[in-house]
Amino acid sequence: MYEQSYPNKRFKHTIKFLEKHVTKDHSILDLGVENPFTTIMQDHGYRVENTAGEDLDLDTSKIERSTADAVTAFEIFEHLLSPFTVLKSIRTNKLVASVPLKLWFSSAYRSKTDMLDRHYHEFEDWQFDWLLQKSGWKIIDRKKWTNPTKKFGVRPILRWFTPRYYIVYAERV
Repeated sequence: MYEQSYPNKRFKHTIKFLEKHVTKDHSILDLGVENPFTTIMQDHGYRVENTAGEDLDLDTSKIERSTADAVTAFEIFEHLLSPFTVLKSIRTNKLVASVPLKLWFSSAYRSKTDMLDRHYHEFEDWQFDWLLQKSGWKIIDRKKWTNPTKKFGVRPILRWFTPRYYIVYAERV
């Protein structure tokens, strides 16, 4: 996934936001397979368990059985056909989740080689807020940031000014 580039800015913002809302004594269930950000969370003192790559649209059993104190979902919900089902299956009261925002000047991401690396949803912030509300979550804090690139063109210039990522801390209602 990160063969060409490493999302340092996103990871920096994400760990700072996580540390603001989840203490080190909390155990975390991170939705998605183990990845470079799992290591970053562990390096910052978190106890992290990941899901195992099961299709979360079809199998939420690991989420339902989890006794973790918090759930994280970084860049996961855009890949699911039904993130509502996953959000409803979470048993803990704390959620930190981020999604890429829909960019009006770019179509949804779709890998041509990896069927799992495709975006079914690219949210506007209000859509993600609504999804969380409808699935029983109250947003306590939120943040957006841009994702500039060092490429030339109209889209790369727009990426300097248009927020690309949206992260929330929510608690179960």
